[in-house]
Amino acid sequence: MTQSIDKRWEIASSVSIHSVQDIISTLLLNRGLKSKKDRDTFLHPTVEIISLESVGVKVVDIKKTISRLKKAHKNQELVVVYGDYDVDGIAGTAILWESLIKLGFKSMPYIPHRVEEGYGLSEKGILGLKAQMPDASLIITVDNGIVANDAVEFAKKESIDVIITDHHLAEKNNLPNAFSLIHTTKLCGGGVAWLLSKRLQSEFSFSDDDMSDSHLELAALATVADLVPLKDENRAILLHGLQKIHTSKRIGLMALIEQAGISQKDVGVYEIGHIIAPRLNAAGRIESAMDSLRLLCTRDKKRAKVLAEKLDLTNKERQLLTFSAAKHASEMVRSKESLKKILIIVHDNYEEGIIGLVAGRLVEEFYRPSIVISKGVEKSKGSVRSVSGFNVIEFLRSKPHLFINLGGHPMAAGFTIHSNTIDEFVSELEDSADTLVLDDMLQRSIKIDIEIPFQYANDELYQNIKTLSPFGIGNPEPIFLSKHILVREKRLLGKDGKHMRLVLQEGDGGNIVQAVAFGLGDRINQVPEDGYIDVVYSLRINEWNGVKKLQLMIKDFH
Repeated sequence: MTQSIDKRWEIASSVSIHSVQDIISTLLLNRGLKSKKDRDTFLHPTVEIISLESVGVKVVDIKKTISRLKKAHKNQELVVVYGDYDVDGIAGTAILWESLIKLGFKSMPYIPHRVEEGYGLSEKGILGLKAQMPDASLIITVDNGIVANDAVEFAKKESIDVIITDHHLAEKNNLPNAFSLIHTTKLCGGGVAWLLSKRLQSEFSFSDDDMSDSHLELAALATVADLVPLKDENRAILLHGLQKIHTSKRIGLMALIEQAGISQKDVGVYEIGHIIAPRLNAAGRIESAMDSLRLLCTRDKKRAKVLAEKLDLTNKERQLLTFSAAKHASEMVRSKESLKKILIIVHDNYEEGIIGLVAGRLVEEFYRPSIVISKGVEKSKGSVRSVSGFNVIEFLRSKPHLFINLGGHPMAAGFTIHSNTIDEFVSELEDSADTLVLDDMLQRSIKIDIEIPFQYANDELYQNIKTLSPFGIGNPEPIFLSKHILVREKRLLGKDGKHMRLVLQEGDGGNIVQAVAFGLGDRINQVPEDGYIDVVYSLRINEWNGVKKLQLMIKDFH
């Protein structure tokens, strides 16, 4: 079985370019920013105007939440902040728990164990926290709960009120009967917790700039790690949160950054997504996420160093487990005669904590919606990753009879099923996907902002592009196409020759620019030296020995 590597080039705009400002204007239009007000808000976002109301939380639920918390504060009830074991849940738990403590609440955090208690608010989780905190009378969830109908009813029987704060997609006409719902899909879970924290500080007439700054940096971590669109409120939180991270005094975060070997002042979207977040996530994947929470909240430098080192080792173990399982899953897919429109891999040796990562690797390799299931004796856990254009949570929710529980987003989901129904599960989903997953969805594409003359691939354009950052989901890094570019030099990079370095020039007398093509080394014979190519790229600055030079990051070429 072979895989096509052809990619469809999708150009968002086709206009004549006469200046760098023409390019920037087109980039803004491509991001839906048409009016001066929209552009000003995008380029100069503020966090001060963001509120629970502005992100769509119902006023009646806000009032009920504040009233219940004031009662808990007055009576010194034990308030349990019930989080999730990923970065979003951990960061949000830290924000809300620290806020409650500062405001004089009696409060404790609780992160369920992935294997023993499962995702989100559950009967097992409630019994677990009651065993540790028998006098708990109020639970506030963070980054979970919006589909925990049964767990909410169980909590009521145990005389525990539940306030849900969450951002996951709710089931239509089937909301849990909680005391109140602080729910929006516009933010990540940490962002919701940050807004509730802000509101509580206002209600209790409490002001602490250091705490507010520190919590904004945690909300920024969560925003990147949970892959929410980096626009509107999320863009404001991230842009200002990154500034707080660069000057952070949070001991645990500083220790984690130091352990990772990166500069605090250089932390950006890439560093959070690929270096910091995986370390914080690792504990919840194969051990207990409480160590990650302890690291974020500790005020002891020695303890922070020990915890950061522990998370680093746990992350290395997670990497090995993921590599082994992903290799095995890939081989299972390749052993099949043909590719189904949805890939479903089942195995009883896959660690539950890494199956989402394995599903992601399958999507990267085969570009199909992918489901990886860790098979248990009675119940099995599954994780799903999708491709652009295929709403996987809607697809799965159309078959409620298959699931014990299910939750997620359009691009990712998790579930539990009965192990004796796996064959039925696989057969029904493969049959449905054959109709619902369209062929166009399964072709890789590169979204190009605009075709530009190569003369504009320069430092001036790069500096202007920086004003549109930070880049990520919902605000992608600008991608350009330039045609008929002369290749002056070409050579392989890396010990295995997986990458290419090119020297490109616009005609014989145009500017010369260095370019790197990561992962495209096997196509070097398609590059005609002293010949011409059409090239798709982004712009970066490469720094070596203190010298900074513009560099093209090649995405594809013809």
